[in-house]
Amino acid sequence: MMEPQSIIFQDDGLIPNSGYPVLLFRGAVDLEDVDPASSMEERFAANHWTNSWRDGIYGFHHYHSTSHEVLGIYRGSVTVRLGGEQGQDFIVEPGDVIVIPAGVGHKNTGSSPDLGVVGAYPGGRRCDLLRGRPGERPQAEQNIAAIPTPNEDPLYGPHGPLTRLWVC
Repeated sequence: MMEPQSIIFQDDGLIPNSGYPVLLFRGAVDLEDVDPASSMEERFAANHWTNSWRDGIYGFHHYHSTSHEVLGIYRGSVTVRLGGEQGQDFIVEPGDVIVIPAGVGHKNTGSSPDLGVVGAYPGGRRCDLLRGRPGERPQAEQNIAAIPTPNEDPLYGPHGPLTRLWVC
């Protein structure tokens, strides 16, 4: 079992961020499979992170107040700024996985043209799309407070790092 990099971002005034850390797993998924996107989706789904999609990452700061999110890079590379405008940039590549708590800002600041990302949500939750605009915060904060902590890490299940690192 791989230990992730664990990063906490403070509220920046526009993006609430979270008391839970972002978890960055480097090279966590072996992509030697013929269909690496399907392999990643299956791994997440086996640990009850579903409602998956395939695409890229938006090129503007955004966050979700109704669900946590996992992003798995299956092709190409991307620089992701986490934590809002004053956050931190991370270069992620095939096999890397980022677990983003609800409220944490994320943005694609530059990617290869062939970028491929699989996203999913614990328990198949649906997510909203917020940008840190005036008036969002009261409802967003209520939504975030109501989201349960996942019972399973998207990569390693009920005994994975998330279940140990995401405690109040």
